[in-house]
Amino acid sequence: MKPIIVAGLLLVCLLTGGCAPGKDFDAHLNSIVKPYRFSIAWWESRAIPHEVNQWLFGRQEKIDDEIGMVIEYFTYTERIKTLKTEIEAANAGDGESDLASLEAELNWLQERKMALEDTVARIIEKQIREALTEQGIFNPILEVRVRFPPVNFKLGKPPYSLVISPRERIESIREITLKSNLILEEMEDIEARVDKLGVSSLVVGLGGLATYPSLVASDSSLRFTINTVTEEWLHQYLVFKPLGFQYLLDLTGLSRNYEIATMNETLASMVSKEIGSIVYEKYYSEYENGANQNQPPESEFDFNREMREIRRTVDAYLADGEIELAEEFMEQKQQYLASMGYYIRKLNQAYFAYHGTYADRPTSISPIGVELRELRAQSASLKDFLNTVAVMTSRQDLRDSITADGAVEEPKKR
Repeated sequence: MKPIIVAGLLLVCLLTGGCAPGKDFDAHLNSIVKPYRFSIAWWESRAIPHEVNQWLFGRQEKIDDEIGMVIEYFTYTERIKTLKTEIEAANAGDGESDLASLEAELNWLQERKMALEDTVARIIEKQIREALTEQGIFNPILEVRVRFPPVNFKLGKPPYSLVISPRERIESIREITLKSNLILEEMEDIEARVDKLGVSSLVVGLGGLATYPSLVASDSSLRFTINTVTEEWLHQYLVFKPLGFQYLLDLTGLSRNYEIATMNETLASMVSKEIGSIVYEKYYSEYENGANQNQPPESEFDFNREMREIRRTVDAYLADGEIELAEEFMEQKQQYLASMGYYIRKLNQAYFAYHGTYADRPTSISPIGVELRELRAQSASLKDFLNTVAVMTSRQDLRDSITADGAVEEPKKR
């Protein structure tokens, strides 16, 4: 039990960023964000009793059509988004719809959706557990078929995260969790005040948070939700492994290592997508196909390629010390992307620092993504891939594990 308690305390440090020694910069920063900080302790005090109650009294309920219930929930989610857009248009005088009728439907759907949330979460948890079991992934501590941590999440509105990068390079140096009810004016005020400290900042919305239970956005798609639930569980899993512990030291400021952060986030992202694909194909392939029938044809504009080129150009400017030119370039590209239908509220160093830790995304040009994909291709199974990377403590371990003949070598102990 003691290791679990210690790991739990470390996880709180990971999530709050509150374990780093105080410095002058941090003192100024804390004075800005103090009124807006998200309290992990407050959220846990509300979520854990609810989850215990569900575990004791709500899990024995027999559901005749589990897949149908999940699809119903996410159908409501999409309809609610549409209704909100129509209501905004009606309020602005741009639509001819009956506002009262739209609001009545919205209220009914929101109530019905909320009534389904706990049951839908339990169904998705079970499906993910089954997929993990198929891959032989159980727990990070012992080679036994016991799931730890248990897959457990709650649908809701995750908090925001304030991401801070130096202006002269792209690297996340602080991530602070903020309240989930921030409005746009508050976000922009926080960013403006933090930027005056000589850094680049961005308030980003989170799709999930690796508390226990995990908190996952309730307004997302089915595919995104299953991927995110799995990814947050993997973050919990990795805390008990060398890679995750090194990442914890990075996030708490005790030992900064952007490459370790990139390895950890990319590993969790890659594994979660594979597990997610197993779940989709087994349970929701018909729903996914039906949901994609009404999608507009793909544009000739390649967003992924454009973002990679923007990132490369920004890095080149910064390498030459041309900070102002880099920032002017990003502002121009933000406007260009908006003209192409891709609205990014703020494109700056902090944006790339946040999204760049996922080396399997277009906003990252890190070779770590290529290296991890190569290692995955050489691995005998998803479990072997996860176990191999989870014990690494440096990028050199990753390089050493990739061999020319395609065999995967265990990282050398240092």
